[in-house]
Amino acid sequence: MLRYFENLIIPTAKETPGNPPEGILSFYWFFIRQAKGLFIMLLVASFLVAVTDAAIPIFMGRLVKALTTSAPELVVGNSQHLVLSLVILVLAVKPLVMAFQALVLNQAIAPGMTNLVRWQSHWHVIRQNLTFFQNDFAGRIGSRVLEVGFALRNSAVSVISVVWYLAALGLVGALFLATASLWLVIPVLGWTIAYVGFLAFIVPKIRRGSRNIAYARSDMVGRIVDSYTNIMTVKLFARAEDEDAFVRESVDVHTGRMTTQHRWLSLFGIGLSLLSGLLIAGTASMAIWLWSQGKVGIDIVAIVLPMTLQISSISSRVALEISTIFEQLGTVHESMETIAQPIGLTDKANAKPLVVKKGGIRFDNISFHYGRKGGIIENLTLDIKPGERIGLVGRSGAGKSTLVNLLLRFYDLESGRILIDGQNIADATQESIRRHISVVTQDTSLLHRSIHENIAYGRSNATRAEVIAAAEQAHAVEFIEHLTDWNGLAGFDAHVGERGVKLSGGQRQRIAIARVILKNAPILILDEATSALDSEVESAIQSSLENLMQDRTVIAIAHRLSTIAAMDRLVVLDRGQIVEQGTHHELLALGGHYARLWDRQSGGFLDPEG
Repeated sequence: MLRYFENLIIPTAKETPGNPPEGILSFYWFFIRQAKGLFIMLLVASFLVAVTDAAIPIFMGRLVKALTTSAPELVVGNSQHLVLSLVILVLAVKPLVMAFQALVLNQAIAPGMTNLVRWQSHWHVIRQNLTFFQNDFAGRIGSRVLEVGFALRNSAVSVISVVWYLAALGLVGALFLATASLWLVIPVLGWTIAYVGFLAFIVPKIRRGSRNIAYARSDMVGRIVDSYTNIMTVKLFARAEDEDAFVRESVDVHTGRMTTQHRWLSLFGIGLSLLSGLLIAGTASMAIWLWSQGKVGIDIVAIVLPMTLQISSISSRVALEISTIFEQLGTVHESMETIAQPIGLTDKANAKPLVVKKGGIRFDNISFHYGRKGGIIENLTLDIKPGERIGLVGRSGAGKSTLVNLLLRFYDLESGRILIDGQNIADATQESIRRHISVVTQDTSLLHRSIHENIAYGRSNATRAEVIAAAEQAHAVEFIEHLTDWNGLAGFDAHVGERGVKLSGGQRQRIAIARVILKNAPILILDEATSALDSEVESAIQSSLENLMQDRTVIAIAHRLSTIAAMDRLVVLDRGQIVEQGTHHELLALGGHYARLWDRQSGGFLDPEG
């Protein structure tokens, strides 16, 4: 039985069915509709619980009537069917209804729905473009993806199991009271109008406060994670107190918003307590007056008192739940702003996988300005032959990395086209483009996994022997064999820490080079590939890179011109345009831009003022 309900939702069984929509109700329905059968069952179960709870005081009232209107010797005979019915109700019917509600809620919705929302939110977010991640804290994005699952599920469940339950209980109770006397409905109706009016006044304020708290909490999480992620920089510059101030600001804002919110919550609780008292006093007084006038029996009085106490108790529980519901609603609303964003860079509907056999590249009159009016790349044309090795030269901001990012299709061109083996990359799937291009970047970041997993990221089906062979070519085995992590795992099984913090910059770069060697793509991009290596290691790896570059189309970027001087052709960029191109010796003989850059090298690095 348990296993059946547990398997009704398999969170990772499917991808996101489209883009999560904007708009809070649409966002909720996007996920709830995928398990609407379970939520309908929860609605039915909560209604049955309400009916059962309303029936208990009714049976008790009739039992009181039987006890008070029968002779003592006839009491047992006259009331035994009522006692039996009450026993069956409390020992069989209610436990069965509660068990059904618990199975739906605890075994199916709680684990399944929570992680379905998280999984599909992650599936959507990880497919966003680079700009999406560059414009926000990684910690805040991750926090939103994790928190939204619990908040959405719990708020939806609370509305059904508490608010809907109260409405059902009140409806059933009011219907019964109306059959006894319409006068008994007046206090309940008055209380309902006052209750709804009070909610209409205060709930928007609580909702707005919950949303503001969610924003403040998200900012606080982002700032804290940013400090932890960059802890080395914090330590090196002795800026712990500045980080305290940076985080303190967000903590103070969060505290202020929580204080305001809890003022309204206190008023909410006090108001509901007053309304509950009025309901009990009004209904009890009306019932006693009607009894004194002989218009209702003692059984009605015995039913009204526990029933109104029950409604009052549940309405007080709503006061406790409503703050949680709206706090979670605020979390969902704030998370929705991240999760429901349309994917910024998508494949065309008819996009096909890129097929690369030779590796020829053509930048055909391309322009790109990051959405600005001008600058970066302007009407640039460049042909790279299959197997040709070119070096991109230029000061910071000249457009070298942008050109590489456009080739990888991290951004779409504003005009022109990029062809690989004659195929327009705008018509190809993004993943197929990047599958045929290997990249070693200046800022090497590793996954918080084992050495083996990091290298095998280049080719997921690689064997252990192939991973070791790639590490050997990258001259990484000598340090890998001596690694041990905090769990006692050693060598290729050792974990490298977040972003590879347990390794030096040179070690991280050698792992990255091993990963590229294993990937074995026909196009290779080297962006300051040996910048973090000492001279001895760089010299050893250069031979590996030479072997790696054989029979591949290579684009290399380096500020240290000596590392790319031996390329087949050097392309000099300035302000997003090609100003010179040729071999190292041809450009020196030309005596132009490249020659001046070469002359102004200091210690092998490019003078930014050149």
